[in-house]
Amino acid sequence: MLIEVKDLVKSYKVGDMETHALDGVSLTIDNGEFVAIMGASGSGKSTLLNILGCLDVPTSGSYLLDGVQVSGMTRSELAHIRNRKLGFVFQSFNLLARTSALENVELPTFYYKGFPAGERRARATKLLERVGLGSRIMNTPGQLSGGQQQRVAIARALMCSPPVLFADEPTGNLDTKSSVDIMKLFTELNAEGITIVMVTHENDIARYAKRQIVVRDGKIIHGARFESADDPEAHT
Repeated sequence: MLIEVKDLVKSYKVGDMETHALDGVSLTIDNGEFVAIMGASGSGKSTLLNILGCLDVPTSGSYLLDGVQVSGMTRSELAHIRNRKLGFVFQSFNLLARTSALENVELPTFYYKGFPAGERRARATKLLERVGLGSRIMNTPGQLSGGQQQRVAIARALMCSPPVLFADEPTGNLDTKSSVDIMKLFTELNAEGITIVMVTHENDIARYAKRQIVVRDGKIIHGARFESADDPEAHT
């Protein structure tokens, strides 16, 4: 079991009012799964992803990541976990504008003291080739299309070989063709053994996942598991 959460609650206080962004969520995700978390704006899906990705902490509840209890960790300890075990892909790419694709991909290793400096450039180059950008490694983000920028972001997320990749609306800023290309890449990465947990509000994008989880009002209200995600049209 890679991820196991029990009775997660995330509360916010505004004046005298207390709001539950998450209200008793329990969930397990196995190694090698491809999971899509869906829900309307304000449903709690992004809050859930942020907690699973150790970007936020729950108000109460238990979170085991690869057998380690992380729900009570300090921010420094969470940062250590993120750098070693988790990769992130965001809707807005979050690339450094004035640096090359190669330098953007190398970036996570500068915070990872256990990564040999001599291997940094070779691994970043190999990952950019893996995502189809071997000829664009010296281009800055402004010289790349949106789809290409997201490929750089995916390569960066894979730089420290994390067992799980978190993606928050990864196709939200892309056109249809680029979205399909990115989802095919995610499917390939998942087939290679990488666990993917993705937030999306788009049904056609969620169908690439092998399992869909629907969140409403801070609760999981539906989950579906598919035998294969090779043909998303098969799930319509």
